[in-house]
Amino acid sequence: MKGTFIMRVIAGSARRLQLKTLDGLDTRPTTDRIKETLFNIIADGLYDCVFLDLFAGSGGIGIEALSRGAKRAVFVEKNPKAMAYVKENLAHTKLSGQAETMQTDALNALGRLEGRESFDYIYMDPPYGKGMERRALEYLSESGLLRENGIIIIETSLDMEVDYVRELGYSIVKSKTYKTNKHIFLERMQERIHGKSNLSGQL
Repeated sequence: MKGTFIMRVIAGSARRLQLKTLDGLDTRPTTDRIKETLFNIIADGLYDCVFLDLFAGSGGIGIEALSRGAKRAVFVEKNPKAMAYVKENLAHTKLSGQAETMQTDALNALGRLEGRESFDYIYMDPPYGKGMERRALEYLSESGLLRENGIIIIETSLDMEVDYVRELGYSIVKSKTYKTNKHIFLERMQERIHGKSNLSGQL
């Protein structure tokens, strides 16, 4: 059964402000502890970056990025109820002016963004077990949406295997495992060869 849950922005300009989120089968809010770990990992490249929150749920990840200094964020979410929360949360945190919302599926959004936008970070947290992340990665491998030195972050289940990403031209530069899920960090393979990274600390 779905219900409205309250989460919060951890750090930055909107620190401690509460966010509404729709919990259930279609949206899976990222816990504060996991969110804090994620943003510690990407902290070095976050300021003034452009951030894509794909499968955004109620927007907690993209809002956290804006609060911590991202210049702009695009939120993509197909579920109309979840998108209503994205917009409400952006208004509550006074970050709407730095945000664009797209209520559509991920691949349609990527096609619409092509040629007019590019991103330092592309974060995706799709429903588990449906192959949506692979289809998005296949599209992104041939697109200009990921900037040089850009990072793709996938939040996925513990048993999800992504060995296929090398075939698409990506390197796994970091994987962070939690109790119930994990984050996988990808770069374009040639950028890994050149030793570049937008991740903080040692990989």
